[in-house]
Amino acid sequence: MGNKSNLIMLFTAAALLTASCGQPSDGPVVDGQSGTDSQMVTVGELGRLLGLRVSETTSTHVMLKDSANTVLIFTISGARVYVNAKPVAPVGKVDKSGGQIRVSRSLISKIRPAMQHPEGGPQAGLRRLSACVVIDAGHGGKDPGAKSVLGFYEKDINLAVASEVARLLSEKGLNVRMTRSGDSFVELDERAAIANRLEADLFVSIHSDSFPKSSRRGYTMYVARSASRSSFRAAGAIARSMSQTGLASHGTQTASYRVLTDTSGPAVLVEMGYLTNRSEAALLKDPYFQNRIAQAIADGILDYLS
Repeated sequence: MGNKSNLIMLFTAAALLTASCGQPSDGPVVDGQSGTDSQMVTVGELGRLLGLRVSETTSTHVMLKDSANTVLIFTISGARVYVNAKPVAPVGKVDKSGGQIRVSRSLISKIRPAMQHPEGGPQAGLRRLSACVVIDAGHGGKDPGAKSVLGFYEKDINLAVASEVARLLSEKGLNVRMTRSGDSFVELDERAAIANRLEADLFVSIHSDSFPKSSRRGYTMYVARSASRSSFRAAGAIARSMSQTGLASHGTQTASYRVLTDTSGPAVLVEMGYLTNRSEAALLKDPYFQNRIAQAIADGILDYLS
């Protein structure tokens, strides 16, 4: 068992012990006081506000990280939050409804003072911000892509998610380019050429899948058969982040898609889910779930670039 696993087990035991001690209160403890807290945020949003990414989610804790900090938030009411192995505050109220984990926004003021700057000062952690990322919304215009069992087309879902990924990455200061920003047709050769002209640090093509059997579901990462180690690493980072959506994973596979083989830099094609599966098609059509997928893809890209 690695050092990280040992530390997490130790902190989990401490969190459980802390949660079981003391007198019961009339409500959840928030910043040391009983009562309710209407200012709840998802752990993903908490991470974004702190400049951290979600690197691990389990039944007992969420881990947020950057190059200099590790924040452990134990998702047990009454437990504590740890920053770089030091307890900093009670976790307070934890809401796990709707497939999301929400905690008090007030934790920001407890966590931030305990965080360290990346080595070399605050700017050292911003090296990735010089990266150029090309986001490709698959299909478009006269090429609708797959038609879902609910009647909508792949090109529209791809564009919605790709646009949100681009927005999220741009908010982090990255140089982001999209191969299309509307319902337009772009040749496959041109999509790869855009990335090559920009000497992109990463090219990510976003698609929705289809299959003859309607029971098939889940997301898949694709890289070229002759892909570089960097492409596999990027695919792995996005796949790990996508696991937080609750969708099934088909891992990373190789293929001869032209947007992958014709791109000179690291390139990944993401198949978000199956439009031929009724329940998955409904999820992909849902704007809320589209944003969850976009956040997962963006987090994976940031993880790779860091």
